[in-house]
Amino acid sequence: MLRSELGEHIAEFRCDLADHNALPSLVEACIERFGPIDTLINNAARFDENPFFGNDYDSWRAGWERTFEVNLFGTVDLTYLVLQRMREQGGGRIINVASRAAHRGELTFADYGASKAALINFTKSIARSCAVEGIVAIAIAPGFIETEMAAEELVRRRAEIEAEIPLGRVGSPEDVASIIAFFASGEGDYANGATIDVNGGSYVR
Repeated sequence: MLRSELGEHIAEFRCDLADHNALPSLVEACIERFGPIDTLINNAARFDENPFFGNDYDSWRAGWERTFEVNLFGTVDLTYLVLQRMREQGGGRIINVASRAAHRGELTFADYGASKAALINFTKSIARSCAVEGIVAIAIAPGFIETEMAAEELVRRRAEIEAEIPLGRVGSPEDVASIIAFFASGEGDYANGATIDVNGGSYVR
């Protein structure tokens, strides 16, 4: 379904996830507009080149801090706030978008991979701790997807990236969205705590 077809069923609320003070009002605005939050999809992330060699120490540390502020701490804080509401309403679903990088390690952005590995572990903790409240959690771990975040990397080395994908193509947003939609529907609740790989076979666990 196109965004233009959703009409009043969609609204934008802008927020910097690294600003923890802004998150409570974000949750309140969403609830005021749409009512109870049935599903929280944590999809915000950033990654920048941060190699083991070639950076100075200050740049190295700054890269790790920026990445974790958004990819992990912002997600953790927002999830905490939403979990309180889900508990009050008798349940809900948390879907965390992680990455293939969480499992295989990365050559030049280890901070990104580490943040996503932590997000997967966080998902497992939610699944085990909150199921009694009717709250389930799933992680989705995509490989390279045609997104704005990946655009620069795809321009630089698309042929190399596609060569390691057995399906021979970079994934589309729809490849990920269809799986998220399935779990958001409640049809996959018994997979509580699982991580679903969506990478065209480029990394098989």
